[in-house]
Amino acid sequence: MFTYQHLLSFTENILLAIGHSKKDATLGAKVLLSADLRGVDSHGVARLSGYVRLWEAKRVNAKPNIRIVHETPSTAVVDGDGGLGLVVAPYAMKVAIEKAEKVGTGWVSVKGSNHFGIAGYHSMMALEKDMIGISMTNASPLVAPTFSTTRLLGTNPISVAIPAKTQPPFVADMATTTAANGKLEILQRKNLEAPLGWVQEKDGTPTTNANGVKDGGALLPLGGDREHGSHKGYSLGAIVDIFSAVLSGANYGPWVPPFVAFLSPPADPVGEGIGHFFGAMRVDAFRPADEFKEHMDKWISTFRKAETVKGQDRVLIPGDPEREMEKERMESGIPLLPPVEKDLRELGEKLGVAF
Repeated sequence: MFTYQHLLSFTENILLAIGHSKKDATLGAKVLLSADLRGVDSHGVARLSGYVRLWEAKRVNAKPNIRIVHETPSTAVVDGDGGLGLVVAPYAMKVAIEKAEKVGTGWVSVKGSNHFGIAGYHSMMALEKDMIGISMTNASPLVAPTFSTTRLLGTNPISVAIPAKTQPPFVADMATTTAANGKLEILQRKNLEAPLGWVQEKDGTPTTNANGVKDGGALLPLGGDREHGSHKGYSLGAIVDIFSAVLSGANYGPWVPPFVAFLSPPADPVGEGIGHFFGAMRVDAFRPADEFKEHMDKWISTFRKAETVKGQDRVLIPGDPEREMEKERMESGIPLLPPVEKDLRELGEKLGVAF
């Protein structure tokens, strides 16, 4: 087990070592560690060496000029200038919140960015202002549309955070695939098989091989196959891609740059970097905030009291498992798989940062 503060400090020092400012390194470390705290281990410090490799390949700008390049009172396009998504995304979400404060809602599409960690961190920024937050991003093309063997979409997550009054907030944070690629990476490290419906082989045959994507196969949209609604997961992933990239001028579909540094981005890009999309909605732009939050409490309480199926203790509200995990890991520490710990130690040795 490692304390949150230990891993936060290490991550910050790694980001400083590759040229980030103190402010950006602190923010980037906080965003990254929020994944580990909330139990989304696939998107936390396990990805730190991947970010460093992207920087070494000159695909991450440690000193980006993040800026608004187009805007209206309620919308904006932000250019991340090749910066770390962990830094670019909070900037863009802050713009959305500031616009919502002025005119009721704010919508920001981003180009020229990189992987932004967990979507939930960014949507939850709006909760501090009594707003509803929305965040999404496109990602490396590892997902085949329903009825296809061609990888055209990313795991393209969506997160929505909604405030309540006395109840904890509703926080949905999900990939539009049956499982995020990071979950596969964890299975690979543990030498375990993947559940059926997560992956297909190169020829489209369903498989439980956790290395199926590495072997030329593809992740499957949420639903797994047409009979279980994969066309709906495909549609959700497509919406994220369009809002994040076609709208902003980022790369979309098969042109999204791969997260792994050993693969080069497509030689014929259709945009700039990876794209994100953020929304902030002031609750009182729709109805009195206290009134809304009282009804959110009632909504949440009603679902919590729902009768459970045999063998289950309770009905969960989106955000419950992550919030409980965050409390536990703040107190007891964050576990790291041996390959992740080894990777971080080697990274620290390479960059002169003690682990």
